[in-house]
Amino acid sequence: MIEFNYEGDNDEKSTDCDCRTVAGVALAHTGHEVSGFISGLAHPVGGADHLLAMLAVGLWAARLGGRALWLVPLAFVATMLLGNLLALSGVSLVFTEQGIGLSVVVLGLLLAFAARFVTPVCMAIAGSFALFHGLAHGAEMPLNASGFSYAAGFMLATLAVASGWYAGGQDRS
Repeated sequence: MIEFNYEGDNDEKSTDCDCRTVAGVALAHTGHEVSGFISGLAHPVGGADHLLAMLAVGLWAARLGGRALWLVPLAFVATMLLGNLLALSGVSLVFTEQGIGLSVVVLGLLLAFAARFVTPVCMAIAGSFALFHGLAHGAEMPLNASGFSYAAGFMLATLAVASGWYAGGQDRS
């Protein structure tokens, strides 16, 4: 809904336009699938659960520093790809959505409490949760999308979000 409000005295008028719902109208149109790559790129950042998990992995890795800076996010992306391939092969887990929700909570707590483990343990933690995210990505892939281009899109988006926050987690003293 667009709402116009006219206020002022004499001949002074101000116009306010509330366009908050106009974007929803544009999203209501269906049948405009762009490509597997673009769908894959948009999927991880379109949901708060995926986005929060990726941010937590990136910030936690930045806080850990050293080799973990790259190995933890790479373990997340690699295991997410494995989950995607499993989903495309017909494998599914009963508690996939619960695993994704748990990943947000646990990764957030690890970040909040500045948990430190040896790098392989951190990789295993991130990777175990990434399996659930990958299964969800594979299950939600558009039917007309190429599996390869869709996977390339969500892997790139995940790496971009996870690595884009390194500066915020690094100690600059």
